Amino acid sequence: MVQFTATRPIFVQISELIGVRIMTGAYPPGSKLASVRDLATELGVNPNTVQRALVDLEAQGLITTHRTIGRTVTEDESAIADGRQLLVKQRVQDFVESLRPFNYRPDDLCDILRTCMKEEEAT
Repeated sequence: MVQFTATRPIFVQISELIGVRIMTGAYPPGSKLASVRDLATELGVNPNTVQRALVDLEAQGLITTHRTIGRTVTEDESAIADGRQLLVKQRVQDFVESLRPFNYRPDDLCDILRTCMKEEEAT
């Protein structure tokens, strides 16, 4: 069961969780999503909360609703790439904001990030 925080609405957190699964390929393009009821059981939340998250994902263009088969991940690779870029940008902005008190210059932050990424690649 997923642990949710109290700082943001649960449906937003579910939308982000499923969105990340789509953007990382855990839910490949064209794949069928579990039913609202099954997702609600998996996540330990009310089905209405899951429904609200899925409506949000559909508005983002990441999933499509079909009358007869349910919901599927979009096959529009550019929509997935756009969502991935937006998510990464938001996370980088959060990261930069968290480091603001340290008064690093942007070039210094970029150097540190490059070093960390090289170290990560080496492992």
